[in-house]
Formats: sequence, structure tokens, C-alpha cells
Amino acid sequence: MNKKLFLSLIAMVTILFIAACGNDQADDNASTSESENGEETYTIGVTQFVEHPSLDAAYEGFQAALEEAGLNVEYDFQTAQADQNNTLPIAQNFVSDGVDLIFANATPSAQAALQATKDIPIVFTSVTDAVGSGLVESMEQPGENITGVMDLHPDAITNTVDFIDRNFEGATVGVIYNAGEQNSVAQIDTVKEAMDGTSLSLEERTVSTTAEVQQSVSTLVGAADVIYIITDNTVVSALESVVGIANEQDIPLIVGEPDSLERGGFATYGIDYQTIGHRAGEMAADILTGEKTTADIPVEYPQEMQLFINKGAAQEQGVDWNDAWDEEAQFKETVKE
Repeated sequence: MNKKLFLSLIAMVTILFIAACGNDQADDNASTSESENGEETYTIGVTQFVEHPSLDAAYEGFQAALEEAGLNVEYDFQTAQADQNNTLPIAQNFVSDGVDLIFANATPSAQAALQATKDIPIVFTSVTDAVGSGLVESMEQPGENITGVMDLHPDAITNTVDFIDRNFEGATVGVIYNAGEQNSVAQIDTVKEAMDGTSLSLEERTVSTTAEVQQSVSTLVGAADVIYIITDNTVVSALESVVGIANEQDIPLIVGEPDSLERGGFATYGIDYQTIGHRAGEMAADILTGEKTTADIPVEYPQEMQLFINKGAAQEQGVDWNDAWDEEAQFKETVKE
């Protein structure tokens, strides 16, 4: 190859290389322009303590609110499978990924999220005692990066205990809960306070895992006249074990929320978890769009509460029907899977 031809080839290669670089830069600019001119997409890390109907309904309500707000959202859903050891790694992964917001569904998940970050906004729900669990400083001034919606109306447990006292006078009430859940400990403390001065007495059982629930409830047979399952995530995840024994032994089963009625509970003063999830989603939309910060949004209680009854479960559990319930209650049925 002569020197002139060699130099010509070098020049051609150089021109092609420059052209290719120019095309790549043009493509990059086109991509950036498309992103800037298109609708913004937000990434939300969802940390949920366990999958059961109430928490699932809260998540559905949360998603619905963001869709109604017209936001484009990508969700990274992670469940701790009722194991508190899983909650912190989930939250830390969200922080590493740089999500725009964390939705924490249940107390252990919210506590882990707050431990993992003081910068990323956190919106919680399915939390019973936000102050007592250390999530917020106060209901009115939650803190710099966290707020949310509680899952317990202030009067729910008091009304439930009063319902048991009026309809099952002198009963021993059996409760089962995970003492490792602050959410549950706070509720049991409230149950004890509400029972003070009534005709009722309390029989307690504690569990650490869902596998322990069936054995624990079996020890209440003969010791409890009524079983009351609060909104404890561990026990609610294994509610069918409780329902089976309650039906077999004719023990009225009072539960903490309406979704558990559809699984065979008899009665509750409760709230709609989809509604509180929806309200949490509205809060998240305001935070993502910059209209408000978490510090601007006080923690909220559920807005509504009422008596719910499952007539079929009442019959299964040997409950004598009170005609006043026909006017007082909203009715649900057991959903067969």
C-alpha cells in the first residue's frame, strides 16, 4: 500500500468515527429531551410487613389515589413475610436505589424505613400508635420525613369492649398477639384500660410466628368465653386457624377490622383499610408533586368507624342473635376461597 492510499484510509476512518460519535450524542440528546418533555415518572418503594387482606386493601387504596392524581408511578413492592428481621434490609435497599418515596404498610415496616433514612419521604398506614412506636414526635408535628394515616379509630377498642360487655356479660375474653409488635402491645394496653370497671376479665396468649397461632388458640378452649383478635399482623395472617377452633367450640370471635369478618370473624367496630390507604396515597401525591412536605401533613386517624357483623359466623359460633343488631350493624359474609 502506497503512502497516499494509507493516508486516505486514515482520513476516512476518522470521519466515520466522528460521525458515529455525533450520532450517539444526537441520540443521547433526543433521549434527554424526550424525558424532559414527557411526564415525570416517580419510583415508590413499598415495604409491607406481611400479605393479608387488610394490608393488601390499604396498598390497593394507596395505588388508586396516585392513579386518580394522574401521576406516573413505578412501584417496587417488597414484603417482610411477617419477619421483622427482613424489614430493615428492604428499607435499606430502597435507600440505595434512591426511590422518590417509601410507602410503609404496618408498624414494623415503618420503623425500619425511618431507621434507614432521614431524607427520603415516608408515608405510612396500618399503624396503630405512631407516637408510642417512635415513628413521629406528635400527631400534629410528625417530623421531617414521615407522616401517614393510623389504622385505629380512637374509640374502636373502647366500643368493641363495650359491645362484648353488653352482649356477653361476665365473659372471659381471650386475646392472642405478638408481643414483639409495638402496634399490638399498644392495643392490648388499651383493651385492659377499656375493661377496667366492666364485668369482663382477660386471658392473654402471645406468639412470635404464625406457626404458633393454632396451638395458642387451642389453649383458650375452656379458658375463654369470647376470643378477641386485635389488628395483630402475625395472628391475622393465620386467622383461619382461629376461626376453625371458634366455630368448632362455639366461641364468639371478635376481630379488629372488617376484612377479618370475610374470613369468618363474628363482629368488629372497624374501619375500611382501602380508605386509609387511599388517604395515605393522597398524602404521597402532594409530597411527590411538591405541593406539601411530610412536615406539613399531620398524622391522621381514620375518619369513620361502625359496627360490622357476619351473621353466618354468628350462627357458626353459637351466638344468640340480638335484634338490635339489625339496625345497628353493617353486615358482611364469609368469603369462601
